Order: sequence, then structure tokens, then C-alpha cells
Amino acid sequence: MSKTGSRHFLAVFCMVAVLAQPAIAQSAGPDDPVRALVQRLDLEKYKATIKALTRFGDRRQGTARNRAALDWIEAQLKSYGCTNIARLQYQFGAEPVHVIAPGGTNNSNVLHFDAGGARARGFSRPTGVNMDPNAQPDAALRALDSPPAVPGLREDLYCTKIGTTHPDEMYLVTAHMDGIGFGEAANDNGSGTALVMELARIISSPDVQTDRSIRFILWNNEETGLNGAAAYVAQRAGLQGKEMPAGSGRYPEPKWLGMIQHDMMLFDHGMPHADGSVSPHQRPEADVNIEFQVDSKFAAQSQALAWALEDANEKYATDYPAAVGRHMTNTDSHEFQDAVATISVRENERGAQVGNGWDPQWHQPTDLYATYNDDDFRLGLNAAQTTLSAVARLAGAVVKK
Repeated sequence: MSKTGSRHFLAVFCMVAVLAQPAIAQSAGPDDPVRALVQRLDLEKYKATIKALTRFGDRRQGTARNRAALDWIEAQLKSYGCTNIARLQYQFGAEPVHVIAPGGTNNSNVLHFDAGGARARGFSRPTGVNMDPNAQPDAALRALDSPPAVPGLREDLYCTKIGTTHPDEMYLVTAHMDGIGFGEAANDNGSGTALVMELARIISSPDVQTDRSIRFILWNNEETGLNGAAAYVAQRAGLQGKEMPAGSGRYPEPKWLGMIQHDMMLFDHGMPHADGSVSPHQRPEADVNIEFQVDSKFAAQSQALAWALEDANEKYATDYPAAVGRHMTNTDSHEFQDAVATISVRENERGAQVGNGWDPQWHQPTDLYATYNDDDFRLGLNAAQTTLSAVARLAGAVVKK
């Protein structure tokens, strides 16, 4: 481990040690700024943002509907008071072919490991991307989603809360805004996009101040292979911590302290049954999954960051607990995991559960706002509470009076 990596780990490890004090020492008084910020999250606002995103259909990359969604997101961020709104541009060619993986039974006597090294168990459903427009029975939505992706210019979108004490250091709070499958991409990934937007709204309030910077990023091209996140790393990793121009006190790319990705936040209904059906109800023991990748270069730092979020969830989330796992995979966080402490927050374990068909709406025409109920949306809200409270602690957020 490098000296820089050691310092990062020590900083996060010490933070986790402080957060792990006995519960009586953690009790927050009426002036707790973190609790004040978490209380500004609202279920109806979160739902409204997801619903607004679904007006653009599946927001497939390389389409007019994707570009319109980006414009709308930017307008919303401006209305929240977000500063330094910018777009990162890159080129992308033809969309790769999407395949369907069959379902079946994972025999307990024959070990099967899915993406990221996660052990697959029990029954699974077919997974993959619906590419048949006729599978969408709503004629208006089918027409909206039908124009195909066209090679050319692509854009990520981001805005930054500048830290007052350490503007040269930052946490990345991220989600991908593109979807696929001829639905509305309400869960994948309107739910993660809305979460990041809600946190940007709260942190950008003029009465909120942070010691360290926080950047809110909406990726493009996640569904085609994490291309938007990869473009960001390629273009901006080498700019970290550099003051431009010298003596200005401005850092276009503050040094990365941690990256927190959000991808599919709503649906934790349990394992598929033997007949392939899935419960229509959110399971009472649903949880917010926080994953790091055990074989990444920053695994130790990432695990410490994951436990910092778990601790914040225990203190500040209202309904659902958090669970930490070690098989983060197949989302934009992969592009950062060997460069900085990196975690993924989501509805289910990505490899063992989503990859086995636990979410039947994944990349399907049924990924519609109307598919989900308040128990589902509340799981996403609890994920927002988890990340907001953890990042507020880590970045040193206060509410000015």
C-alpha cells in the first residue's frame, strides 16, 4: 500500500472507530447537523423526482430522450443552487449486443459463482435486456422508447459543493442516468439518479457548509459497459488536487477521498420461488446493500468506507437496516475501485441476487413508476438517508444559523 493510500485508509479507519462508539455516546442532540440534514429528505419529493425522470422513457444512451433528460436534470440542479455545473464529453460508437442469461436452480452441491465472485444460491430467473419494442404494451411509451441509439457525442453531468477548509479534497456521490429495456427505467436507474439529485438539493442549500468538497455526478453509458465513468477517470484522474490557476484557491478536480455509487434502490422482494415468481410485496427484512470489491487495490479503504455508511444507517435511517458485502460489480464504481475507496449502494447484492433475477423488472418493460409502491420507494429513501448522513459526517457538514 502506498503512503498516500495508507493515509486515506487511516483517515477513514479513524472515522469508523469514532462512529463505532457505544450507542449512548452516539445519541444526537437537537443541534445535530447531520440529523437536521437527513430530516430534509422527503418521500414525496423523492418519488416526484423519479416520476419526472420517467417522462423521458428509458433514457437510452445516444438518443434524443437521453439528451432531454440530461437537460432537465441540469435545470433541476441549477434550481437547487448547485454550483460549478459541468458536462464531461466523450465519443461512443455502436451499442454492444445484449444477451439473455437463462434461469434455473443453483444446486447447493455444485458451487456457482456469479459476477464479482458472489456465490449464487437457490432459484434464479432469466436475466438480460429486453430489446423487443412490442414487449411494451403502452403505445405511447413504446413510441418514445423506439428510436435507437446513434453513435456520437455523449455527456456526463456533475456539480460540486466546494469545501470551505479543504476545497482540494472531495467525495464523489454518483449514479447513472441512462436506462434500457423499453420501460421507464424507474428503478434502473431513476431511483439512483433521484437519490443523487435529492442529496445535491440538500447539500447545495445556502445554509449548509462542508469542510471538504462533494461532487454529485450523473453518468451516461452505464448500460453499455460503464463508458461514462471510464471516460471521467481517463480525463480527470490526473488532475486531482491541482490548483488551477496556481494561487487561485480553485481545484477543478479535488483529490478523490471516496466514491459512492447508487444503482437500483427500490426492489428487495426476496428470492424467486421455484416457479420463477417473485413476491409482489417488499420483504419485511429488506435492507440497503453496501458493497465493496474484495480483490480491488483499495479493498481495505473501501471496506472502511462501507462500514462508515453502515454505521450512519444505524443511527439515521428510519426504516431499513444496511448490510455490507464484499462483491461489488457491474456498475460505475468498478472504474474507481483501484484508485480510491469505492462502494456501491443498492437494493440487493449485485452478483448473488440481482444477477440471479431477484428483480424481475431489471432491464424490462415493467420497470415503470406504477410498478412500485411506497414500501419500495421508502427503501430508496433509506438509502438516501444512509449516504447523506455518512457523507455529511465524512465531509464535515454543518448547518449555519
